[in-house]
Amino acid sequence: MTYTSDEMMTVAAARALRDGSACFVGIGQPSAAANLARRTHAPDLVLIYESGTLGAKPDRLPLSIGDGILAETADAVVSVPEIFNYWLQPGRIDVGFLGGAQIDRFGNINTTVIGDYAEPKVRLPGAGGAPEIATSCREVFVVMRHSPRAFVAEVDFVTSLGYGRDGKQRDALRPLGKGPTRVMTDLGVLEPDPDTRELTLTALNPGVEVEQVRAATGWELRLAEEITVQDPPTETELSTLRALKEAS
Repeated sequence: MTYTSDEMMTVAAARALRDGSACFVGIGQPSAAANLARRTHAPDLVLIYESGTLGAKPDRLPLSIGDGILAETADAVVSVPEIFNYWLQPGRIDVGFLGGAQIDRFGNINTTVIGDYAEPKVRLPGAGGAPEIATSCREVFVVMRHSPRAFVAEVDFVTSLGYGRDGKQRDALRPLGKGPTRVMTDLGVLEPDPDTRELTLTALNPGVEVEQVRAATGWELRLAEEITVQDPPTETELSTLRALKEAS
């Protein structure tokens, strides 16, 4: 079966989720990936949405965090303050999914402004719950399309903390979570170097060359000693993902 680069990115994100873990899910690519994982290799994946739904099992992709299908299929529905104060901030959630307008070489994410904060070129939707997800989930997965505009040497504004401006701030601040451990794009996978925390290319999507990824990155991208090539989506993964989207 043929597939798009976005489908490959979603499948790669789904494969990264472990069965039995608790995942804080956002709308869009993260929701597609999490629901795909639950319908394939991770049936006991617990989906948690910001609106207060615990263990949601939608039969289609929700249109928003307030979509009624989440509450109708959830194991429990709690208040938004409880989601943040009891579940997220104490570190009870294994994985958080994030995206953004910009990400830099140390995994910091910008969803606030493009340009100077006082006189921005573009004002973006803002933080929402992303800063809490970035600091409190045990680890963070980032899903973004790869381009020089999105993958920049330094974000214009740090909305959600990765490893800080120099790669060392996270260790100094000592938040509960490990931070971004994997960035999955339509070209491949980047992971932080264990020493410098700089995002490093560790895997390519099928048919993608290293130079393509470098050309789409706004800094001099470092390469892992061994770069793997991810398996293409299986027929089951593609048919399941497409069925979820069609049902929506």
